[in-house]
This record gives sequence, structure tokens and C-alpha cells, in this order.
Amino acid sequence: MSADRVPAPLLVLAGIVSVQFGGALAATLIPVIGAAGSVTMRLLFATVILVAIIRPRVRGYSRADWATVLCFGLALGLMNFTFYGSLAHLPIGVAVTIEFLGPLALATVLSRRPRDLIAVVAAGTGVVLISEALHVPLAELNWTGIGLALAAGACWAAYIIFSGRTGAAFPKLDGLAIAMVVASALVTPLGVLTIDEWTTPWLAKGLGIAVLSSLLPYSLELLALRRMRAAVFGILLSLEPAFAALAGLIVLDQRLHTLQLVGMALVVGASILIMGGNAEKDPAEAAAT
Repeated sequence: MSADRVPAPLLVLAGIVSVQFGGALAATLIPVIGAAGSVTMRLLFATVILVAIIRPRVRGYSRADWATVLCFGLALGLMNFTFYGSLAHLPIGVAVTIEFLGPLALATVLSRRPRDLIAVVAAGTGVVLISEALHVPLAELNWTGIGLALAAGACWAAYIIFSGRTGAAFPKLDGLAIAMVVASALVTPLGVLTIDEWTTPWLAKGLGIAVLSSLLPYSLELLALRRMRAAVFGILLSLEPAFAALAGLIVLDQRLHTLQLVGMALVVGASILIMGGNAEKDPAEAAAT
């Protein structure tokens, strides 16, 4: 595949840009049809498109392979549903910060070099500043929302792990297509309750969200995780809040404060630090995946 010739970190960055602009678009849809409807529309459209293009092969896999792709699909579906649910209870900046604890914790656990840990600390600090979580009094937080955001973070960490394993067990994007079917089956029973509100304009917007927030980023991330360490991937994801702020500025006209700009600088610095090393998997680690 031509994507195999693109450096893995660049695939991740392209996925980050895509998903954040898709998220900005979704911010205009959630108030209309709710979190469940938005997630269902997003996953259903992305699944139909991906399955039609990939036509995944379903024979010739072991039970372990099927267990892996099933876990990947469950993590993917729950990650989307719990995060969108948290937005109904928390400010988006706080929800993003709490959710990011998942991949940040994963990166910390998997880190093997001192500079990885430095990058984790810098990225974590930057995420907090970008989100403005320090400005929200603890007493005003909704604990249901906090629980949902923490669950989304845990699912995000699981998504990182099982995405890499699925990419190694299934050829091309077959595993992702199958996982998307699982994720859609998981959330659709809740989302179809809002189907009466799916007018043509909202369906068009949902299609755009599906492409930007699911189809492109998940495909790019799966391809990238075949060739890079999960710890590196987790730290690179620290760019998500920075690009979310940029998407908010361009799409939603949300202005950045000084502390947010400082946080963006920390996050970008952390990513440069980790990208300055060997982001690609070495042969021994790749063979062990």
C-alpha cells in the first residue's frame, strides 16, 4: 500500500487533524440529535463506506485473531459513546483532559527511555493548560460526566493496544472494517431512537463527520501502529487538544487564551522530543507484536 511509504508519525498527525475538524463539525450536530444519535450516525456511515471499499475477508483467522478484533471493536464503540456522553455533563475542555489520561497513562507505562517520561510530563501539563481545566471549580463538576470521561480514556488506551494488534493480525484494513461493524452493532440500538430527527441536512453533516472523525483517522492510525511503538503513539496523541483548539478557532470561532498558547507550545515540544527519536518499530519489536 502507498501509505506504507509514508512515515508513521505523519500518518498519526494526519489522523489527528482529520478527527479534530470532524469533532468541531460534530459539535454542531450533538445539540440537535444527542450523543447517541451522533455516534450512531458517525459509525454507521463510516462502517458502510469502509466495508464497501475493503470487502474484508472473514475466513482463515484464528480464535485469538477474532478475540482481538472483537475487543478492538468494543473499545472503539465504547470510546465514542462514553466520550460523547461525557460532553452532556462536563465542559469539553475538562472532558478532553480527563479522557486523555488514558493514552497518557499508557504512554507512561510503556515508556522505556528517560526522555519519553519527560515528554509525558510536558504533554500532560500542556493538555491541562489547553483545556483550561484548572479554571473549573471541582464542586461544579458532574461526577457522572467524570466517570464517563474516565471510561472514555480507558477505552482510548485499549483502542491503541488493540488497534496495533488488529493491524498485525489482519491484512490491509480488513480488521478495522470488521471492528467497525462490531462498534456499530454496539451503539446502534441506542442511536436509532433518534432516527426521526435525522433530516437530510443532518444526514449530510453526519456523513462528513463519519469520514473526518472515523473513516480517515482510524484507517491512518491502524496503518501507523503497524510500524511504531504504542508509547510513541500515545504521546503523539497529545497533539489532539492543540488541533482541537485550532479547529475550534477556524470552524467555531473560539479564541485562544495565553495559557492555552503556552499549553500548545508544551504539547508540540513534547511531540517534537519524542519524534526526534526512532518512532518506527525495530524489527524485533515488530515481530513480537
